[in-house]
Amino acid sequence: MEKELKVRSKHICELCSAKDTLFIHLIEDSPNVGIDAYVYICATCKEQIEDPEKTEANHWRCLNDSMWSEVPGVQVLAWRMLTRLKEEGWTRDLLDMMYLNEERLQWAKASGEGVVTVKVIHKDANGNLLSPGDTVVLIKDLDVKGANFTAKRGTAVRNITLVHDNAEHIEGKVDGQRIVILTKFVKKN
Repeated sequence: MEKELKVRSKHICELCSAKDTLFIHLIEDSPNVGIDAYVYICATCKEQIEDPEKTEANHWRCLNDSMWSEVPGVQVLAWRMLTRLKEEGWTRDLLDMMYLNEERLQWAKASGEGVVTVKVIHKDANGNLLSPGDTVVLIKDLDVKGANFTAKRGTAVRNITLVHDNAEHIEGKVDGQRIVILTKFVKKN
């Protein structure tokens, strides 16, 4: 395999074109077997790929060229490194230009690089943290759309549920109807 990689890479790093101290690098989570699951990279690229703390943004300007490689592994590593460095202005531009087919994009994302988890926090009108099962009180009369009634100020809404993707919405029962309520119109009881 090393012989094939040397021929494919022309004896240079497939990411930055360095000629010294080259390694065979297995790309994690590869759906491919054989040579497509590997790249030939230099010591600098290898160190920075494996240890995000040592990543130097300027070294990766080389991805401007290597991201266009037809080698699946090179494309995946280019995407992962550009995503890691997305706070740099120039990397966002490259990511916008880069195209990966669906299979390669899934492979690139499999490392968790670029995945941002956002925790949605629900707070009442006074800034108190709301939790599933809490009881809240309406602080304003609310016209309930589609149910043709008004939920009156002071009404207690027991056993609320939180809308997982919207910090401004909770759900609860008022007059036997399950409704969505804006958190700015409730206070925790």
